[in-house]
Amino acid sequence: MPKPLSRDKLPKSAEELICFNIYSAGHAFNRAYSPMLKKLKLTYPQYITLTILWETDGLKVGDLCEKLRLESSTLTPLLKRLEALGYIKRQRGKEDERQVFVHLTKVGSSLQKHAGDITRCIIEATGYDLDTLDTLVKTIAELRDNVILTNSDA
Repeated sequence: MPKPLSRDKLPKSAEELICFNIYSAGHAFNRAYSPMLKKLKLTYPQYITLTILWETDGLKVGDLCEKLRLESSTLTPLLKRLEALGYIKRQRGKEDERQVFVHLTKVGSSLQKHAGDITRCIIEATGYDLDTLDTLVKTIAELRDNVILTNSDA
């Protein structure tokens, strides 16, 4: 655990805050993805949801929420829109009807063919090589997990 910072060393402007830089970087990524995803009629959150389903189809809504780090009240409208587009279907569990499973349709599965080109464009937009990006992804994930862990104690 790092030692506490003195007041004079704390960030003094938004530009110096890690949270602001991550927040604004997220917006920059959304803008970068937008033209490519628009052709597929997808938003960025919908695309990430499909990406997870391409890895593991047939997830329970609760498991999908966990992987996306979203509340079900946020995920449910997103899933409804993906279902309306014909990209997924939701099915109640046969053994326990309280459980809802999310399955890709053929159309939803076919969108995966675009993922490589989209990823390549985003990687190129960062200006970083793959090793640097891998380290950055791990660092940001660790940062996120630390913040979640700190807040779960509150």
